[in-house]
Amino acid sequence: MPEFSILTALALLGGYLIGSLSSAIILCKLAGLPDPRDEGSGNPGATNVLRIGGKKLAATVLFLDVLKGVIPVLIANMLELAPEWIAATAFFAFIGHLYPVFFQFKGGKGVATALGAFLALSPFLALTAIVTWLAVFLLTRLSSLAALAAAAMTPIYSLWLIENHIVRWIILIIALLLIARHHSNIKRLIKGDEAAS
Repeated sequence: MPEFSILTALALLGGYLIGSLSSAIILCKLAGLPDPRDEGSGNPGATNVLRIGGKKLAATVLFLDVLKGVIPVLIANMLELAPEWIAATAFFAFIGHLYPVFFQFKGGKGVATALGAFLALSPFLALTAIVTWLAVFLLTRLSSLAALAAAAMTPIYSLWLIENHIVRWIILIIALLLIARHHSNIKRLIKGDEAAS
């Protein structure tokens, strides 16, 4: 790994803190709605907000969650950090979404934030993930299965689209954590109980 510096530490911390800003929880509170962790699926993400708050609020949550992945990576780029530390900053933003320090470390599954991170790291990588998600979703109407397929394929796509092997490892770890966060969906998919979107 390249040399660790104060700027690197600030980028990693900043990424985590930005990721910890749960847009679903904040916007639901501002809208006078229940905490999304206590309603519907219990996940503070766009899909659950769609259930309890409607399309406009869910779209705003999705947009902000994507931005949480994009902004830290752009900042790390502006600081001219090494590619490995830029990818690590993306990882910390993703971890912030999963385990937000501002909300008792109870966060979402991280799909949108991971997408934002991939978008800032490599637009082509993000595009392949989006195409995979869309293809599976259009075939099955299951957003969870689409997310799992995109997460599983993204590390494979990175073998062709990302040159730095450490960055590829970080992408793999993000993908594995995404899959792990969908453990309840996986159980329902196996049982055939997962509801279509």
